[in-house]
Amino acid sequence: MDTDVAARPATRAELDWLTTQLHDWRTAGLVDDQQATAIRGRYHVVADPTRRFSLARLLLGLGAVFVGVGLIWLVAANLGQLPPLLRFAAVAAIWFALLVTGEALHARRSRLPSPVIGSVRLLAALAFGAMIFQAAQSLQVPAYEPGLVGLWGVGALVHAYGVRGLGPLLVGLPALVVWFVWQVMYDAASPFALVLALGAIAVLGFSIATLHDRWLTRFGPPWREVGAALAMIVLFAAALPFLTIEDFTWSRWLVVGLVAAGVAATAATLLTEGRTRLEPLGAVAVLVVSVGLVLWDTGADTTSLDAADWAHTGLSIAVYVAVAVGVAVLGILRDSWRLTALAMTGLVVFTTFQSFAVFAQIIQGAWLFVVLGLIFLGTGYGFDRARRELAATLEGEDR
Repeated sequence: MDTDVAARPATRAELDWLTTQLHDWRTAGLVDDQQATAIRGRYHVVADPTRRFSLARLLLGLGAVFVGVGLIWLVAANLGQLPPLLRFAAVAAIWFALLVTGEALHARRSRLPSPVIGSVRLLAALAFGAMIFQAAQSLQVPAYEPGLVGLWGVGALVHAYGVRGLGPLLVGLPALVVWFVWQVMYDAASPFALVLALGAIAVLGFSIATLHDRWLTRFGPPWREVGAALAMIVLFAAALPFLTIEDFTWSRWLVVGLVAAGVAATAATLLTEGRTRLEPLGAVAVLVVSVGLVLWDTGADTTSLDAADWAHTGLSIAVYVAVAVGVAVLGILRDSWRLTALAMTGLVVFTTFQSFAVFAQIIQGAWLFVVLGLIFLGTGYGFDRARRELAATLEGEDR
């Protein structure tokens, strides 16, 4: 074997993988020590570009968020000395300048790191929110109405899809979630309406993420993570014993949201194949189960638990654990550590809450923490074992 060939660059992760493979090949007798050393010598370590820019991406993103929030704050507090029209013109000029700068930098993306472009686009989306609130202030529109946040979210979403930039999407998605939930509760506040609103967004998130598998795939993860987070939140809320259908009335936007979720789930199911279509169907199942848990009213008294309370709690725990495992599995299948971390965090919070709500009625003092610790150990062991087995199975399928 020629050892005089110039060494080729490889990241640390790639060299770690190669070292493991060489060890297996030596054990199997496929190569000897000299050949393994020669193969390893053909590569040298270079910095992983994704790690190189991780700190820069974080700092640029935080800087954009702080500047954007500062702009909105300035609109709210420090521009009172200017006439309304001039205030709006100043904020609009800042937004337009950032919008144009972001696209000008994108045109020169071969010379600039992508985090810089993303941070400018993120800042432009935040500045658009400042312009919306400034326009409302100039027109004397009440700032406590949810419609302003909705306009901000729609504008950011249009910006994101227009330039295919993730920065504006990360602004538009939370804004639209806040707007929809706020609008539903603003029209007719009730606990059951909150469950339906959160469930509808979860279905929409998973459905749109699934549709993005066919187009603009990098937009899929944010939609999927929003759907997963809200699916776990809505199940958590539905498991609360004091959450009932009391004072519930239908509102226009709640009906629109549920219809939109149904249409999106149907489209995602029909246009996708294989296990991908299970994502929107799973979100629909979570919404149905959440509605069932709320309709199953066992009373709000947690000081004395009867058989119905135990059955309700047991079903809630079983469903929540199943959904958390499903989200973790999805994180492995989609290679998303954020989904796996979300599943683990949600499971810990839910287990802690249910332990104090249920086991505290029969176990007192220090023993409650012992039982809770054993539950965490058992759940964590089972969760990690399932994750490793699934990862090993998928690795075997890829070979």
